[in-house]
Order: sequence, then C-alpha cells, then structure tokens
Amino acid sequence: MNSFNLLKSIAEAREGLRKSEQKVADYVLAHANDVIHMRIVDLASEANVSEPTVVRFCRALNYDGFQDFKLTLAQGLASNTNFEQFSLNSKDTVTEFKEKIFDSMIGNLLSMKDQLDTETVEKAIAALAKARRVEFYGFGASAPVCTDAAHKFHRLKVSSTSYSDPHMQAISAVSLDERDVVVAISQTGRTKDLLHTVKLVKETGTTVISLCPSSTPLSEIATIPIHIDLEEDKDLSTLMSSRVLHLVAIDVLAVGVAMKLGPGLIDHLKTIKRSLRSLRQNDKRLPIRKPLDTEPKS
Repeated sequence: MNSFNLLKSIAEAREGLRKSEQKVADYVLAHANDVIHMRIVDLASEANVSEPTVVRFCRALNYDGFQDFKLTLAQGLASNTNFEQFSLNSKDTVTEFKEKIFDSMIGNLLSMKDQLDTETVEKAIAALAKARRVEFYGFGASAPVCTDAAHKFHRLKVSSTSYSDPHMQAISAVSLDERDVVVAISQTGRTKDLLHTVKLVKETGTTVISLCPSSTPLSEIATIPIHIDLEEDKDLSTLMSSRVLHLVAIDVLAVGVAMKLGPGLIDHLKTIKRSLRSLRQNDKRLPIRKPLDTEPKS
C-alpha cells in the first residue's frame, strides 16, 4: 500500500474509531512526514493521548503495532512523491500549473493501480472475450472514452460500438441478450439516463460491466463493477483525471482480451498494421531545393 492509499484508509476509517484514536488519526493525516521519525511516546504526546491508544489505533487499521504502521507509512512516503489534487490559481505560471496537472494525474494513476481489484478485472476480461457483441455507454466526458474503447475492441475482432445518445442506448439495450456485454462508463455513477438504460439492459440478461466510483447506483446494479474512485470534489482536476483513468482501465481490459483470444489475434493485428501502411505518407525525405539566385549579376 502506498502512502496515498494508507492516508486515505485512515481518513475513511476515522469515523469508526474511538474519540481518542481519532486524535491520533488527525495528527497522522496532518503530519505524516513527521510521524515516520517519531517514537510511540512522541506521537502519543503530540496527539495528547496515551501510548496504548496509539497501539489501539494501529491495530484498528490491521497493523501489528506502531512500528509496523510506521514502516508502511515510511515506505510509501519514500517511494512516492506527495501527489495531490491540484487547485488552479489565477496567478499560476505555465510551469506551475503544468506541474500540478502532471502530479495530480500521476497520483491518481498510482492510486488506481493499487485499488483495481484483480479478480474483478479477470471476470470482466472473461466476459468480454466470449461476448457476441460489446457495447459502450457513456455521456459527457465519458462519451469519447466509449468511442476510443469501441475502436480498440473492434481491432480485436470483437463486434463493438458506442452510444452517447439516450434514445440510441435504449434501442440498443432492448436488442441485446445474455450473449452480449455492455460497458457503462460514468465519472459520477449517478447519471439518470445511464441508470435507466442499464436497468433495461439487465432485464435482457446481458452482462453489465461498470467503470465508476464504488458505492454508487451504477456500481450497485452492474454485474461486474470496476471501481474507479477519486476525491468527491468535482473540480477540473477530478474531471480530467477520471477520463484518463477510464482510458487506462479500458487499455487493461483490451490487453487482457487480446491475451485471452490467443496468438491468432496477433496475426490479425499485424494484418491491420500492414493494411494501414498505404494510408500513411511515405517517410522519404523530399530533396532540399536551393533557393533561386535572384541577385543581379555584376
């Protein structure tokens, strides 16, 4: 577990802790870099609690004790830059907001890598690999992700398409059956039109894979929910990160399906590559022409 996920787990577990343990949690969340250099007596003193309270706090988070907890925290801080959600400032220079955007994106990707459940991804890959047809549904910023996903799966010889219009989604939904798979993509997991369509899909027996936050209406009704969790604030950084995380998740699924379908697919991809060569400009460099001598001769 990296430091980002450890601190996030502390924040999520805080409400379930005793009041004295919450004091420890608050201090760790605010002074993580200092805590890794402290003794248990130091942390107890700074948080105004007893040493046994610090031990109970660590065990509440499933650590054997303070040293085990501190080691995990130290390893996470040592291996990861402190990536945070960025906030735009009108006084930021290009260099500053560029760094903020990249750091925020990298942090979210690292978090997603740790959070993505392998067993769930394997189930999704298995369902996609044997599907007669795969359709991708999404609205707004999720629509271009769906288009990209349909393109990737089409290259894998999987019959696929994407829909971002509610009417077309509804028509598509009632045309599917248990041989098909729908991938529903949403940054919020709460879009009413998408939820309506997915309910229609479920009535046909079609498998529904969702890419959305956990504990949302969409994740709860999906057959195979893949959780993509970000901070709850819907600022610019979150909207940009969700799109990239969804694209990466699609890449993971596409590679998994390609591996599942076997060596024959590799030959097919090579054939596609050869067929596209004629559409590309020849890489031969044009000869450099010398400028005409327009100066009058003496």
